[in-house]
Amino acid sequence: MLLLASVVPTAAGQNKARMQQLQQQLSDKLEMVSGAATDNERYLASEEAVQLLTQALQEEHSEKWRWSLPDVASVLSAPDGNFRIFTWAVIRDDGEFECFGAVQYYDEKEEEYTFQVLNDKSEEIMNREESTLSPDKWMGAVYQELIQTSAGGRTCYTLLGWNGVDNITDRKIIEPVMIRNGKVQFGAPVFRRERNQRRVILEYANNAMVNLGYEEQFIREVKRERVKVKGSNRYRTVETYEDHKERMIIFDEVAPQVPGMDGIFHYYMPSGNELAYTFVDGKWEMRDGAEGRLADKKLNKEFEPLPKSTPAYIFGK
Repeated sequence: MLLLASVVPTAAGQNKARMQQLQQQLSDKLEMVSGAATDNERYLASEEAVQLLTQALQEEHSEKWRWSLPDVASVLSAPDGNFRIFTWAVIRDDGEFECFGAVQYYDEKEEEYTFQVLNDKSEEIMNREESTLSPDKWMGAVYQELIQTSAGGRTCYTLLGWNGVDNITDRKIIEPVMIRNGKVQFGAPVFRRERNQRRVILEYANNAMVNLGYEEQFIREVKRERVKVKGSNRYRTVETYEDHKERMIIFDEVAPQVPGMDGIFHYYMPSGNELAYTFVDGKWEMRDGAEGRLADKKLNKEFEPLPKSTPAYIFGK
């Protein structure tokens, strides 16, 4: 027993030292991804970052590591500790973006944590809002928020992300993720009344400010009641309004600002309407009357710096 007690802390210390080393090396490469002068240098740095991340995720208990990486990268961890995603983007000289990263998750079938590298195939995907995708064929994004929901014994992780696309358009994405039979599935039929929809994609002119966030904001409920007109046998409909706060995915509706330009996204700007999804009985349900007006929950947030994740566990404890 004394020998075991002396060996275990040493092994844990060695593992921690290895993770610290890999984290520093990964941080250095990610700094080069955003700071290198040429496409070749940025891509080389990104490929080396993927290799270092792969090495780190192969380390024992890496799912417990508290990551600290440069703001160019996003690391989001689910509250249940069973899902974590790393993403970043390479910006090419021509203004086009390509996203990279990896997903780490608990495989219930094998009863162990595993990971997969993400492969951005955004420009090859047809029917983008209706497709179920895998890490090998991924709708690339740098994710800013992770929402965990559960219903009927199934857990869904909904990601809110951004992709710069090119020098004229940007995208924001609402991406549901599920783990089924030990495999990560990007896109899921969790949008009520939209049977074929697997994700929501907002594409718009890159000089527009389009808000997307998971926040407690106001919903205005409209109630209609038929009341008898005084002194007659007639009735009229009276509308009353009631505002209340809910947790919701709230975002700007985008639409072409020039008639006849449907589908040409560099003409798309915020329409002035706010849309919202709330989670009801296992589905994201579109709600009318959303108003992002809480003073301490402003939607006008810059993309950077990215939020840091708060992992479910602390390494070594």
